[in-house]
Amino acid sequence: MKTPNLADRLAAARNAQRAQLERAKAIAEDPEIAERRKAREAIVAARNVRIAEAKAAELARKEREAAELAAVQAAEAAAREAALQAEREAQAARAAEKAEREAAEMAERYAGLTAAEAEREAALAARRAARKAKKRKR
Repeated sequence: MKTPNLADRLAAARNAQRAQLERAKAIAEDPEIAERRKAREAIVAARNVRIAEAKAAELARKEREAAELAAVQAAEAAAREAALQAEREAQAARAAEKAEREAAEMAERYAGLTAAEAEREAALAARRAARKAKKRKR
């Protein structure tokens, strides 16, 4: 057997490349393969559309949940503020009632006393109140 020289090897390579190119052209021009490629592209496009729709639906759901949560939190904050305001008003009413009661008691107690005795009693009451307040601080 004769060993191929350079020209034979180059010719064989050229023929192989030409044959490979013709096979690729035949495959590219085959209508069945082109039809399958179009079907695959349509499937990919439909999948991309479904993915985009799912992402949009998820985003809308998250936005809706965030809006609902904000509304619930705002309602809770308003309810807490209203409860605090009602408690403050009740506390102020109790303090005013207590002050009225104490004033009435003092008026009753000092009704029959002279000015000096009333002054002494008032000083004693003030000292008692200060001790009581000091006790509460501890």
